[in-house]
Amino acid sequence: MVFPHLGIAFFVVVCLTGVSAQGSCRKAKLCCSGRDSSCVVQKAPVNAIIEDLSDKPCYCDHACLKVGDCCHDFKEACGVTDCEVSEWGRWSSCNVDCGTGFMSRERDIIQHPQNGGRHCPELIQKRGCLGTRCETKSVIKAHREMALILPSMYSQIRTANSTNDIRKNLRLRYPKDPAKESSKEYCIVFEVTKVRKACHHMEDDVSKVMTKGSQICVTCEHAAMRKHLGYRCNGHGIHNKPTRWATLSNPQCHGRWIRKEKLDQCPCHEGGKPDFIFV
Repeated sequence: MVFPHLGIAFFVVVCLTGVSAQGSCRKAKLCCSGRDSSCVVQKAPVNAIIEDLSDKPCYCDHACLKVGDCCHDFKEACGVTDCEVSEWGRWSSCNVDCGTGFMSRERDIIQHPQNGGRHCPELIQKRGCLGTRCETKSVIKAHREMALILPSMYSQIRTANSTNDIRKNLRLRYPKDPAKESSKEYCIVFEVTKVRKACHHMEDDVSKVMTKGSQICVTCEHAAMRKHLGYRCNGHGIHNKPTRWATLSNPQCHGRWIRKEKLDQCPCHEGGKPDFIFV
């Protein structure tokens, strides 16, 4: 006969001191801490030969939890409580916007283990993930651009000179670019975050308008659009990202701003005119 709790195997006539209680720790009034081989309940009659596996003894010490030979009511009789956990929660989003990262999920402890009960399993799991919100090369390039601007009054001068522009004659000679023909003027609303002191000494409207926290309206006109940029203005910024600006009339006057909105209809201010134009 096999006795896992004692680590031996043989056939024997049982002469144990345990109380016959039909395999019940509660009825036998047994509940021992640690490993105690004498804390046993013998289901077969005393001095009987064990022939049926169902008659093998069961134990009421805490070591039986590891060996697996506890009496059926050991946990209840001895106040043993296993750890209970909730179901897994949802996987979190990837912790990086671009490249290799990880996501995790968690579960909570509903019941802590008591009196030697089964310990809690892992509460956090992680797995690899790949962030796909990567900035394209065009976005990276736009972030490095510096916008050159002039007060909107120079827009009228630009229009007056367009009739004498030699490029107008070249456009008549060469085929039109469909991409350019489909492009439209637009306006960008910026929030100024930094202004150099040199701007405050300028005599034009720059010193009045360019103040930290102010909302600036800048127009991208056809004359300032660049073909290699997909017919947009240089330095028109990225939404909610800081970029740089400088005035063409005085390069010492420069600073930073954040693009807040792109408008297809200009100007930005109702009943007014743009503050600046892209160059």
